[in-house]
Amino acid sequence: MAKKTRKVAIVGVGLVGSSCAYSLVNQSICDEILLVDRTPERAYAQALDLSHCMDFTFTRTKIFTGEPEHCGDADIVVLSAGANPIPGGTRLDLLESSFAIYRELVPRIMAGGFDGIFVAAANPVDVVTYMVWRLSGLPRNRVIGSGTSIDSSRLKTLLCEYLPVDPRSVSGYVLGEHGESQFPAWSHVTVGGKPILDILAQHPARFAGLKLDEIEAKTRDAGWEILQRKGSTHYGIANAIAHIVRSILNDDHKITAVSAILQGEYGETDVCAGVPAILSRSGITELVELNLTQNEQERFHRSCSVIRHAASALVFGGGDARP
Repeated sequence: MAKKTRKVAIVGVGLVGSSCAYSLVNQSICDEILLVDRTPERAYAQALDLSHCMDFTFTRTKIFTGEPEHCGDADIVVLSAGANPIPGGTRLDLLESSFAIYRELVPRIMAGGFDGIFVAAANPVDVVTYMVWRLSGLPRNRVIGSGTSIDSSRLKTLLCEYLPVDPRSVSGYVLGEHGESQFPAWSHVTVGGKPILDILAQHPARFAGLKLDEIEAKTRDAGWEILQRKGSTHYGIANAIAHIVRSILNDDHKITAVSAILQGEYGETDVCAGVPAILSRSGITELVELNLTQNEQERFHRSCSVIRHAASALVFGGGDARP
């Protein structure tokens, strides 16, 4: 019986891209990985290094290198090429450099016959996801950004410094921009199905040290804290990308907070922001519209305004491939 090969291409194999490849290999998520980088020697070295893992993993993953045009038969292309934010700035400061990169790369990938799913991970990821959608001409369900997946994970991890549970027992999402205007939807954060707001109201003394404003700030600033200490963040986001890729390839229908193109959801149109989405073999099967409080809805609109304003500076011209 013929088996369909599950192939993932990673464009940009610096710390994030190579860590993502490492996660894919160790979790046996796909059969083949194509590494593409502007420095071919680095891509080759990463492929060679990763190939030496095979004796210690559960399955064999073939790893090789190539050019953007060789992504044509990939199921998923992960876009991780780009610079790190500069301490004291914001992720939006990387907009011009990222646009220059993807204005060239996306047409080359599409010219190779690519008809799969893009997973964008480069910053500013919400705007990068939007530009990839515009440049590729693919339907919005097949252009996904890592978005607030990592922020939602950070939120759960921080909460469990105060709660006696595993982070995987906490459900909740950070919404909006993967950046300064993000916010947790506290009205939908639950622990074992119980709303966090009810827990704090019922046990004020026991959880007196748990301040939601402080948790929100720490969640928002977690990436900067890492960046200032070691120069980059890559392990957490790499596993977030691997989770998204696995959910797609396995047709899991898992709900994950990702950057998605909104066309009416949450009252927003023609903008890309972090929202919970059902991920399957077709990409985004459905966006989950949470019943936000008035304050949360206003914060979401403000965050989308930040993203939309940044995206308005992009000039696509003839490179806009949308139908």
